Amino acid sequence: MENYRGYFNKILQVFFPNEFDKIIADTDRHYSTISVSTAFAITSKNPIDKRLDFSAYFLALIKTLDEKGESFDTIRQICLQIVTAYVQPKNKAQAFFKRLLPKLTNTLFGQILIKQFHKRTSTNSNSEGFIANIITDKTETFGIGYGIDIIECGICKLFQKYNYSRYASILCEVDEITSSLAGLKLIRSGTIANGAKKCDFRFKREI
Repeated sequence: MENYRGYFNKILQVFFPNEFDKIIADTDRHYSTISVSTAFAITSKNPIDKRLDFSAYFLALIKTLDEKGESFDTIRQICLQIVTAYVQPKNKAQAFFKRLLPKLTNTLFGQILIKQFHKRTSTNSNSEGFIANIITDKTETFGIGYGIDIIECGICKLFQKYNYSRYASILCEVDEITSSLAGLKLIRSGTIANGAKKCDFRFKREI
């Protein structure tokens, strides 16, 4: 089991104490099918693809709760509680490194990392994965010198493939939380999940 499963279990036990075992069993059953579509991510050279296994389990849970008859709002609430708990730093060291990475953008080491990241994210050998461009122009990135344009979203492709596109935007909401943990405020004009042509990630440093 991947380490994220514990976060699902903890929240689902709170919401469904009497139906927990069945919900987990149904989620695991759906995941066994959905995860076939994301198996490529394990060996993908594109680092953003690594989040697709997590997304596949999310989709499996969403499918389970939807079939159970839960409302969109309830499913959204459960999903956001799970992912919010998951992305929180687990210790002081993790919290430190989350805030350290943005500070490296204007260093030589940081620029090397950004170039390598762009090289690996701007193409994808699998049509079901992510494609992203890294933006380094300071005039376009509030002086930080780092931004991301997601051109093709692997999560949206996955949810669309299984006819659950309307739920994909739930995961977009978490980006503000992860940005804040890095000491940044997310500035975004749109997401692919909500009909935009790209997901533009721009950041401002929090005071």
